[in-house]
Amino acid sequence: MSAILERSFRVLEALAKHREGKPLSALSSELDMPLSATHRLLAELVRCGYVRQDGPQGNYTLTIKLVSLGLIFLGASGIVDVAQPLLDELAAATGELARLAVVIDDDLTFVAKAQGAKSGLRYDPDMGRPPMLSCSAAGYAWLSTMSDEAALERVARQGFGKPADYGPNAPTTVKGVLAHVRATRKRGFAMINEVFTPGMTAMAAPLLGDDGRVLGVITVAGPSVRLTEERMLGHGPQLLRTARDVVNLSGASTMFKRRA
Repeated sequence: MSAILERSFRVLEALAKHREGKPLSALSSELDMPLSATHRLLAELVRCGYVRQDGPQGNYTLTIKLVSLGLIFLGASGIVDVAQPLLDELAAATGELARLAVVIDDDLTFVAKAQGAKSGLRYDPDMGRPPMLSCSAAGYAWLSTMSDEAALERVARQGFGKPADYGPNAPTTVKGVLAHVRATRKRGFAMINEVFTPGMTAMAAPLLGDDGRVLGVITVAGPSVRLTEERMLGHGPQLLRTARDVVNLSGASTMFKRRA
């Protein structure tokens, strides 16, 4: 039974990486599982509502049922309900996009946002995509709470983001990543400029539980012509206050400690 469960989760995790879905043969090859076994697992996941197939011979894709379970859990924790008005305040004060990401299964997942830009350029990336740690303010806020060795190990596991795929200032060396990590650690919050995408800046602060563990991050991002380095430094204290308030008011620290 445990082998079946493990294989089922591997199938779900693989499909989560492919929004457009994958055909049976490609999924079987990627997971190094027999075609027949992969087909049986997919059939059960379809029956339970976690996966759908687009036509008799079409790709298999995830449904929103798994996402719904995660949102139900987050709602029960109180962190999203408490965070939304705080995100609204932060977005209004900065005039930019404010977002909350939480640590789920050793990864960052964005779960709430508020748009503060009323006109002009608006930055609003996909919510479901985990951030590239070496190319994002959210990633550096998280990495800054670890030792240099642990931070580099996590980046190595995910890989470096290429400047051609992200921003022209995306670091591609250990030295470049450590410079961002150490600056974030010293400042208390992360700041990036054209690292995640051209023409964009962002800042982020970690959500620290009372046991020192990181529960997630709060980010603010916008066009670099508007969200300048000077403005980010000026908004730093409010960003840090928002991060503390989300943890304290939600009781999330206690909830996450019970899960450990």
